[in-house]
Amino acid sequence: MNADYLLELLLKVQRGDLQPLDAVTKVQQHGNTTALANLAFATVDLSREERTGFPEVVFGEGKTSEQIVAIMSKMMEHSDRVMATRVDAEKAASIKQLMPEVTYHELARTLTWFRRPILRVREGYVAVVCAGTSDLPVAEEAAITLECMGSHTERIYDVGVAGIHRLFARLDEIRGASVIVIVAGMEGALPSVLGGLVDKPIIAVPTSIGYGANFQGISALLTMLNSCAPGVSVVNIDNGFGAGYNAGVIHKWIARGYKP
Repeated sequence: MNADYLLELLLKVQRGDLQPLDAVTKVQQHGNTTALANLAFATVDLSREERTGFPEVVFGEGKTSEQIVAIMSKMMEHSDRVMATRVDAEKAASIKQLMPEVTYHELARTLTWFRRPILRVREGYVAVVCAGTSDLPVAEEAAITLECMGSHTERIYDVGVAGIHRLFARLDEIRGASVIVIVAGMEGALPSVLGGLVDKPIIAVPTSIGYGANFQGISALLTMLNSCAPGVSVVNIDNGFGAGYNAGVIHKWIARGYKP
């Protein structure tokens, strides 16, 4: 059983919101089981948050509006927060008509829903550093993911190496972060530069932004993978969600006392 889920049960008992015997029943029911919802087109993992600390996230690309609504509706029955990524504006408009309670983050192409407001539950912050304005959709996907996980996020945008003085002007703010997510396209040099200037874990995200020889992000990916700066980990091209999620997990453990 996930420690966060167990802690929440204990806190509910402490507050008087849950009877001790009911808490025991929940532990017995969910401790060693995996709850699934079998829809006609999807099998929804309803107990992922108990195992990993965060619910299953809906990947919206390739799914119809009706499919996303059905999956999110089922998840809302079992979780206090639901998130869907890669949802375009047209699809989001259709979903909002059926689910007006969800919030659409247009730049991030992400839908979120909370039963109650998500608080910043951890000390410190994660810096999301973006090389150029064209990389913002991926950076915002990372930032929204982090905020859904309870991390305070500082956005530091348009500080690419082509105007490196802009980066130095924000360096103290970047160094103050617990974890750093760096999003860059073109040649993807920004993580290597920052890797030699900070003492925090860096998660680099190559984007598909660039001209022909960028090869839709492959050149930035290879640059980041071949970085000579230590402490740089790399996720897939345009994978803002993956970077945000990894940074959120690291931030959670740092906040619990595992200092870098």
